Amino acid sequence: MVKNDKWIKKMALERKMIEPFEVGQVRNGKISFGTSSYGYDMRLSNEFMVMKKNSDLLDPKQSQDGLFESVTVKDYIEIPRNSVILGKTVEYFRIPRDIITIAFGKSTYARCGIFVNITPFEPEWEGFVTLSIANITSAPVKVYVNEGIAQVLFLDVSEVCEVSYADKKGKYQAQKTIAVAKI
Repeated sequence: MVKNDKWIKKMALERKMIEPFEVGQVRNGKISFGTSSYGYDMRLSNEFMVMKKNSDLLDPKQSQDGLFESVTVKDYIEIPRNSVILGKTVEYFRIPRDIITIAFGKSTYARCGIFVNITPFEPEWEGFVTLSIANITSAPVKVYVNEGIAQVLFLDVSEVCEVSYADKKGKYQAQKTIAVAKI
């Protein structure tokens, strides 16, 4: 079952599941972020990893050292046509053992050809979320920092898992920076 805004507010405030946490939904000329009816619209930070050289082949099993450069921006970043950058959320998440999440990119960006890929947050995973942000159009697209980038839904499980992400000491546990692919 998908959790509602009341549950999200309780977990965020009592258990620090989302920090910083926006109790309501903020719009005011921004791409919305904060609590929604059945989820939370997370924000994009101003930190990015941008591919700095062309590669004939990207291989997630090979080291990606030197392939990306860190970029910090003030208000927005332009994603070149047909390219992908990595970003991270403003919010730090702590997922309870009896919850799993799914996330989707915001429709405002999808309508501009921006697709955001986020893997599920497993039970007891915590950290800043690394986002893969792809521009599939033939034109550059602006993506705004400190505004909504994706919505995360929190799902109840029928049984608590035997081994959580924390138990297995997952390689992306408690990440503070943008993480490139690891084996």
